[in-house]
Amino acid sequence: MTVIDISASVMQFLLAFVVVAPLLGAVAALLPAPPGLKGKNPDQAVLRHGVTVTGAVLIAAIVLAVGFDHDHPATMQATTDISWIPALDVRIHLGIDGISLPLLLLTALLTFLCALYSYFKLPAGPSPKAFVALVLVLESGTLATFAVLDLLLFFLAFEMVLIPMYFLIARWGGGQRQAAAWKFILYTLLGSVVMLLGILLIGLKSGTFDMVALATDNGRGLTTSVQVIAVLAIGLGLAVKTPMWPLHSWLPDAHTAAPTVGSVLLAGVLLKMGTYGFVRILLPIAPDGVRTFAPYLAAFAVVGIVYGSLACLALARTGAKGDLKRLIAYSSVGHMGFVLLGIATMTPTGVNGALFANIAHGLITGLLFFLVGTIKDRYGTADLDTLAGATGAALYGRAPRLGALLAFAAVASLGLPGLAGFWGEMLTLFGAYSPAEGLSRPAFRTFMAIGAFGTLLTAAYMLIVVRRVCMGEHTPHSRLSPDDRAPHAADGPEPSGAAGARHAATTPQLADIQTYEAAAWTPLAALTVLAGLWPAVLLGLTDPAVQKLLAGGKS
Repeated sequence: MTVIDISASVMQFLLAFVVVAPLLGAVAALLPAPPGLKGKNPDQAVLRHGVTVTGAVLIAAIVLAVGFDHDHPATMQATTDISWIPALDVRIHLGIDGISLPLLLLTALLTFLCALYSYFKLPAGPSPKAFVALVLVLESGTLATFAVLDLLLFFLAFEMVLIPMYFLIARWGGGQRQAAAWKFILYTLLGSVVMLLGILLIGLKSGTFDMVALATDNGRGLTTSVQVIAVLAIGLGLAVKTPMWPLHSWLPDAHTAAPTVGSVLLAGVLLKMGTYGFVRILLPIAPDGVRTFAPYLAAFAVVGIVYGSLACLALARTGAKGDLKRLIAYSSVGHMGFVLLGIATMTPTGVNGALFANIAHGLITGLLFFLVGTIKDRYGTADLDTLAGATGAALYGRAPRLGALLAFAAVASLGLPGLAGFWGEMLTLFGAYSPAEGLSRPAFRTFMAIGAFGTLLTAAYMLIVVRRVCMGEHTPHSRLSPDDRAPHAADGPEPSGAAGARHAATTPQLADIQTYEAAAWTPLAALTVLAGLWPAVLLGLTDPAVQKLLAGGKS
């Protein structure tokens, strides 16, 4: 079933446009603005250009989704297959199925919302032209990663995003941005070098880099030892990008230093490239190798869940001087741990849960980083003690709509039923209860129990953040000055309600949610509710594709 019947050639064009248009837009952003399109100044013109290009890509992605045959989500659609380097049998092979389509839409949406937000709130830094060009190159590389079906092309797209993200952190970031940017690039590049060796091993041993052909073969053309080496090498590169504990240490620094839109794209899009690689490449192409490492992957995943939550609890406690952006970054380590646990089960339930958690994390954590970036702009700091202790009535009293939205995003992140964060975690834990044949049930049920404990820790630190940032600290009576405890005796009794009025008058107000902020954040909040109440929309796409993937290309 398709919502609108679109011809195959138009679908091919739309997918190619989605991948290539941001790259062409990046080149155009560096050129002088044509006469009549300059607006008030050249900076405004290039920012408008960024909104236009990302908007066009989002519209094309939506039309692609509308024309997608939802009755056959396991079939590759909108495919293009052109020989590029015949000597190496490298092909420009593009296509989408029920696994890649949601990630394509998420990337297009988040990049458009970031461009829209930046039009009104550009981060301090060098030329806006360079900023817009880098965001568009980043979008092109990410979209290509989810659309290509050739292993070498996948690697090129995977690497394409590193340089723009490095410069976004290093040139438009906050404190310690140079060190954070270097840490990001060194970790990811070292992981990528090892990953390339694994990709070359698969290509040379199987005789092809075609991901569809390799998935259909389901590892039958590769010996178990080759699969084990390939999974170790490729998995290491993907684990760095995910990021999996203990290869995660670049992430908190990168998030803390990155500008708001950089954090949104890093959490909402770039982390998904690693987990997508596990599902698209390793599970179907080297199943025996994955089965060998699955218990270890699950163990690292649940350690990451608990470690990320404990790190957040440490940052959230009073007096810790914890940075709110850093706390949300550590929460991502825990959330991506659930994704890795689902993949490690090698079951349709677990993998579907992992893919659902991927999308939910992109929506919810993208919204959280938007909100935290705005709070930092308002207060001039993201220090939790400052936000909680020096704000009078805190967010609920000073910017109630901003406080309410932060509380909504926090409870969505902790997995409240009825919101998007719930389904991915639940399905992942169900998958761990009954892992694939050949995997130890006692071990995976232990991992399930640890993961379930991690959900309690997640609820604990998120509720602490909401209490402190939205409600403020409770100030003990003894710490108040005499003037604050009671009115001066000479003044006589203070009229009823005057104390509250005086306190409100001395509490400076913050600007609440602005129109452009509401435009950038509302889609994420709405989709978080929609995915939570109607999970069949997403699972109806992913489940048939996952079933086919795990069955070795057989529907």
